[in-house]
Amino acid sequence: MAYLFDSFDGWKNYCNTTQTLLVKAVLEYELEQKGRSETEIWQGLSTAWSVMKDAVQTGLTEDMTSRSGMINNGAKKVYNYPTPVLSKEFQNLISRALAAKEVNSCMGRVVAAPTAGASGIMPGVLFTLQEIHSIDDKKILEAMLLAAGIALIMEQKASIAGAVGGCQAETGTAAAMGAGAIVYCLGGDTDQIFNAVAITVQCMLGLVCDPVAGLVEIPCVVRNASAAAIANSSAQIALANVSSVIPVDEVIEAMGEIGASMETRYKETALGGLAATKTGQAISKRVLIRDIEMLPDEGQ
Repeated sequence: MAYLFDSFDGWKNYCNTTQTLLVKAVLEYELEQKGRSETEIWQGLSTAWSVMKDAVQTGLTEDMTSRSGMINNGAKKVYNYPTPVLSKEFQNLISRALAAKEVNSCMGRVVAAPTAGASGIMPGVLFTLQEIHSIDDKKILEAMLLAAGIALIMEQKASIAGAVGGCQAETGTAAAMGAGAIVYCLGGDTDQIFNAVAITVQCMLGLVCDPVAGLVEIPCVVRNASAAAIANSSAQIALANVSSVIPVDEVIEAMGEIGASMETRYKETALGGLAATKTGQAISKRVLIRDIEMLPDEGQ
């Protein structure tokens, strides 16, 4: 019977007991619980990876202006800015995360990883990781499968939905998936992978979901970029065997507790935070009026 992903400690113990690799355990779960063949699973992952890469390229080459006007080709501006803050690689990482998420905001095709609101993080992380370290596609697909296992546990122990746990649940989970994927691709062991997850979530606890005008645009897009950066910093820390101190399962449980106690206005309702600011309210009113004006006149 396949492991059902209720905890990171259980995942590790299962793999140690059965002499199974982390990725293999997720594959077994997909085979048994989803009824897919191994060929179908790898083909699905390959398709998802292609869509992720296409989203990055689309966001960096095509017009990305949303109907609200809040998204206006920010990824290209960042990508082409002449002075990198740290390095060109870091600039590329940030712009690619922005790009894929802008495609989502402009109604393009993305991979929900784990949600559409966090759809820029994994593409930005994996695209840049592959470019820098010349990682082959097979390893990337394995890392995606590993990331799916991470998300399965986080969904059960906390949440991956902004409406349930705030933005920590969406971008926090995606960043944790990205950090684990990085460590896996760079040869990290199980403890380092799980440590990267724990450190990432520690950095994102309490992040509210406060979309301006109820649209998954502001601050969602820039949070994808920041989350991609956190995923990389957490992976770097974990690879150096710096401990998260608090075990990963306890960190995720804390995330769930915070999400449960978070006020409703901070959970994708557009009633609090940035959405409730003077400017946020003005944008919301403008978007609402524009949508009403676009409705067909039933009297005609």
